[in-house]
Amino acid sequence: MAGYDKLESLLKDEVVQREQEGCNVEGFREKIEEAGQDEQRLMDVYNALKALPIRADFPYTEPSELSAIRAERPDGPRKLTPTWSDAEWQDKFLGAWLGRSVGCALGKPLEAAQFMEGAFGNPGWKNVKLWFEGADAWPIRDYTPGHSRAKQEIGLELNEWCAKSRLENIRFMESDDDIRYTVLGLIMLEEKGLEWGSWDIGKMWHQKLAYHQLYTAETQAYMNFTQVTSHMDTWLKSRPDDLKTKMEWVRTHLNPYREWIGAQIRADGFAYGAAGNPELAADLAWRDASFSHVKNGIYGEMFVAAMVAAAFVESDAETLVNIGLSEIPRNSRLAHDIRKAVEIAKSTDDQVELVDRIWEAFKHYHAVHTNNNAALVAASLVFANGDFEKGITTAVLGGWDTDCNGATVGSVLGAVLGAKALPQRWTSKLNDTLYAEVHDFHPIAISECARRSYEVFRRIQASVNN
Repeated sequence: MAGYDKLESLLKDEVVQREQEGCNVEGFREKIEEAGQDEQRLMDVYNALKALPIRADFPYTEPSELSAIRAERPDGPRKLTPTWSDAEWQDKFLGAWLGRSVGCALGKPLEAAQFMEGAFGNPGWKNVKLWFEGADAWPIRDYTPGHSRAKQEIGLELNEWCAKSRLENIRFMESDDDIRYTVLGLIMLEEKGLEWGSWDIGKMWHQKLAYHQLYTAETQAYMNFTQVTSHMDTWLKSRPDDLKTKMEWVRTHLNPYREWIGAQIRADGFAYGAAGNPELAADLAWRDASFSHVKNGIYGEMFVAAMVAAAFVESDAETLVNIGLSEIPRNSRLAHDIRKAVEIAKSTDDQVELVDRIWEAFKHYHAVHTNNNAALVAASLVFANGDFEKGITTAVLGGWDTDCNGATVGSVLGAVLGAKALPQRWTSKLNDTLYAEVHDFHPIAISECARRSYEVFRRIQASVNN
């Protein structure tokens, strides 16, 4: 049964998902309305939706299995050859963890519908700008102020659950799913090295995470995994060797969010362990994403993981984006969208014009879909050209999934620049402290997380090279 939302709502989102995947969904919205609250009729509609074929004229090639993805990817540098000293490596790992935390914390208070989806006749990015203007804090040069005249003048309000990340209050990296998944990636690599797969992701989530800590695609996969494991004996008798069938059901059953951003935000902990090795980072990201996502949902995590891993060695933003693209199918929707975003970023030197054009180009996606947010990330990196503050503020100004995009851009630029080069007025406010709502990581020093990621990286590097 449905977990994240009511069955009728899931089916309405499934229609959108199937249409974006290239199916002809004509008449299905009417069938859902006709079914009303009748669960059996709704499930009949759902099963018919699942059975729809991809249109013959669908212009994209979008497999979900790793071998097929690799067959469709363009050429790229699968592994880079850095020459950093231990101290330089460690500075980059701390930079990545700090950068991710800073970008996430900047965007957290703005993770509300008015800024993500738009409101009062404005696109989301415009409301972000109005909030900072109303706080006399424009252009963005610090964390999100808790008070703004835009509340009285327009009706804008920050979300209610991230007060500790507002400028007046911030003293540490407040608990957040974007950081929690980075921690879980670190734990997986510490415990299992490279010897794990998507099934292990499900087991770890059930060991480490409560149901309320998950959202959209992750909620559905978490619940589906529970059903599969609780009926394991029956399943194994009927399908004794078919782990692939089980995993396909886990990640797709009543999960219309399977191409949304949830996997993309889980890339970094794995990418840190594969620093300098974008192909390996994309491999680890594929294993993780495949638990809950398909197609562009998987590609988003692979794209980000490859970029982050490469950022420990390569500094040019457009090169990093191209390395990320080299690990996903060249003719996927995501690849096309990212290339379009890069062209927009290269054609303007004005931050507001950039986010406006990105919003207009990709507003047809849901606010937390993979593609529009990945496009904004890529554009922000290219536009910033190595400037940390410019990168994270552009990513957050753009609206949609504000904390996710700030975190991803911050992670990439933090790895590029290293901790010593990050602006102190951003990093010092976190006081080297992170709360993750994960055992032994609540609280923990951000520098300790970076140290452990570096040690994992060295162990993986040694095992790959032997």
